[in-house]
Amino acid sequence: MFIQTENTPNPNTLKFLPGKAVTGGQGIEFSSRKEAKNISPLVERLFDIDDVLSIFLGEDFVSITKSEEADWTAIKTLVLGVLFEHFSMNHPVLLTPVEPVARKSSAPLSEIEGRICELLDTRVRPAVAKDGGDIEFCEFDKGILWLRMRGACSGCPSSTITLKMGIENMMRHYIPEVLEVRAVQD
Repeated sequence: MFIQTENTPNPNTLKFLPGKAVTGGQGIEFSSRKEAKNISPLVERLFDIDDVLSIFLGEDFVSITKSEEADWTAIKTLVLGVLFEHFSMNHPVLLTPVEPVARKSSAPLSEIEGRICELLDTRVRPAVAKDGGDIEFCEFDKGILWLRMRGACSGCPSSTITLKMGIENMMRHYIPEVLEVRAVQD
């Protein structure tokens, strides 16, 4: 088994590609070992590695974010060992299905919000997944589109540029009702 690694625009996050399905669908983010308990033994083991701050499971990748002061040299070797063992033994990544992250409002999407989500799903999410992250629709109110950056995109130095120059410009082009795009801060 060969696990590829890719740098991301976030210098504290590396993307690991095991060559197998990880979640097979939606992205799931964990910011502590406690969050992963009884959900993902893989994530629990990865949090046993010193200086691992968060883990994002994508459709076919795992993004690991380390502390700023830590060096990738030691962490990368340990992560590769855990991933190699887990995937070569064909252990499940998730023990139970994980519900998609709920939007702020449970109200049905408006026609504009539906168009926004379609554009996010077809054009934006595949691009940010290539960088080891994900983007989530949160709210559209009074011309302002609120999005949450996840995985490698969360805390990335270039995420502001991605939001403003990339996503905002595209949204304003296809959906004139969008006046501005802002990031939701957790």
